[in-house]
Amino acid sequence: MDVSGIVIVNKHEGVTSNDIVIKLRRLFGTRQVGHTGTLDPMATGVLPVLIGRAVKASENITAENKRYTAHLKLGITTDTEDTTGTTLTASETIPPEEDVLAVCASFIGEILQTPPMYSALKVNGRKLVDLAREGITVERQARPITVHDLQVKRLAEDLYELDVSCSKGTYIRTLCADIGAKLGCGGAMARLTRTESDPFTLAESVTIEQLEAMTEEERAACVIPLEKFFLDAPAVDLPAFYARLARNGCEIYQKKIRADLPVGTVVRMIHDGVFFALGEVRDYPDGSAVKAIKIFVL
Repeated sequence: MDVSGIVIVNKHEGVTSNDIVIKLRRLFGTRQVGHTGTLDPMATGVLPVLIGRAVKASENITAENKRYTAHLKLGITTDTEDTTGTTLTASETIPPEEDVLAVCASFIGEILQTPPMYSALKVNGRKLVDLAREGITVERQARPITVHDLQVKRLAEDLYELDVSCSKGTYIRTLCADIGAKLGCGGAMARLTRTESDPFTLAESVTIEQLEAMTEEERAACVIPLEKFFLDAPAVDLPAFYARLARNGCEIYQKKIRADLPVGTVVRMIHDGVFFALGEVRDYPDGSAVKAIKIFVL
């Protein structure tokens, strides 16, 4: 069965995102599988996985906004900024709840965040996490991220639940560590679940166990059409003649199809109701035209 699209996996704890990819390669019988956003082994929740020709869209699919539920453990710092790491400092003095709430609120908005050493970011071709495991620390550039909303709930004197809505590139481990540092007692992430990776949510996800228990047809029914991710892009509906030209790499002049989109616009190219490619409006000597940049249906 030739399956192409996105499966929203509810990743379980204790496995890497690549482990999930390997399992789905076996379940769907294809090497063409890739994920769109790494989750640490201790993290659970929404992991969009591309199946079949949809993997060609991996560089185009980057959720701008994400949402997480995390547990913040106060009174400790660790080398990994979460509770799986080695404890570096410990404090028995835990600030009162009102101080915790006030400090958490101060992180809402656009802030600068320094990526952790234990991350998949690369420096000179090497992942920071690999350097960290060798005991090497390198300087990292702080970069702007946005915390859109941060709801806080006290679970115990030294434990809080954070509901974080944030921009891509936000490290929740680092957010927990930074909150702890600002409180003066230290902090580390004790639990993490990604509940949304725009536009996908935990409610539409499936576990590996559920996928393993399904028939081939039932698994195929869990695959979401790739087009869902690009619904914000305008659709260009092409007659058969122009669709064939587009698939063959030809530019389709807007005046030929009675379109008038600005140069630089990314579009969904559709024929006979089927989304077959991502295109872009470009300038050519004879006028502006749409050219396919990623073809998903041959």
